[in-house]
Amino acid sequence: MEIRRGGVEDVPLILDMLDGAVAWLVGLGRTGQWGTEPWSARPQAVRRVREIVASGTPWVAEVDGEAAGSLTLTPHPAPYVAPADEPERYVHLLVTDRRFKGLGVGGALLAHAVAETRRQGVGLLRVDCYAGDDQRLVAYYRGQGFTPTETFTVGEWPGQVLARRVTP
Repeated sequence: MEIRRGGVEDVPLILDMLDGAVAWLVGLGRTGQWGTEPWSARPQAVRRVREIVASGTPWVAEVDGEAAGSLTLTPHPAPYVAPADEPERYVHLLVTDRRFKGLGVGGALLAHAVAETRRQGVGLLRVDCYAGDDQRLVAYYRGQGFTPTETFTVGEWPGQVLARRVTP
């Protein structure tokens, strides 16, 4: 697996992976996280993905030359989360292609985010996620070394902010 720096030209491939994740979740009957409509069919969601990618540093994991996952690092959280009282890096739009399930794509991308945060001399990496249903995402991030720090709600959507200390 290789991880390359992405750019705004990767927005269509990120949207495609997000659409695949929605379809997978819908197939499992888990519509609380992202609903039932593909990201690419929602103009506001497309705009938000473009904004995040343009304001941060996207990273794309590839397996045998095919995009297997992506995340974008920014120096600030999403608008519904208060900024930290210190410099931070924030993980946005972590998504993996289900075709590569079991290869550790998400973990590799998060390890890369930790390394990038460290390389930039920043000591805090944060992420937020859906905290409804059985809290599987919260458990996933905990397994990746993150600690829950605060909860929030956006509309009906329950969320959790998690943080990981990075030694610069």
